[in-house]
Amino acid sequence: QLQLVESGGGLVQPGGSLILSCAASGSIFVINAMGWFRQAQGKQRELVARITSGDSSYYYADSVKGRFTISRDNAKNTVYLQMNSLKPEDTAVYYCNLIGGVRIYWGQGTQVTVSS
Repeated sequence: QLQLVESGGGLVQPGGSLILSCAASGSIFVINAMGWFRQAQGKQRELVARITSGDSSYYYADSVKGRFTISRDNAKNTVYLQMNSLKPEDTAVYYCNLIGGVRIYWGQGTQVTVSS
């Protein structure tokens, strides 16, 4: 059974930075994509950033372009989200996401709060 373990969330002031990490462990046969979603209170979950394995393409939501950077360490099956110039509207629970074949896996979520 594949598991995703996230770390790195917390409280940060506006303009600050955080880095999230997500390590995949267990039975990993194929990874088609890894990425991060977020869900703010009262809002739908949205895709923030994703790396696709096949063509090594990247996706970023418009709201985070130029501020967030997603990266992946294939040897460690770990994906990172470097978040800079954080804004209060980035406050949300961030979820790691992995697409492997026909299956979709989710991490438990980590809270990011941007507040002064």
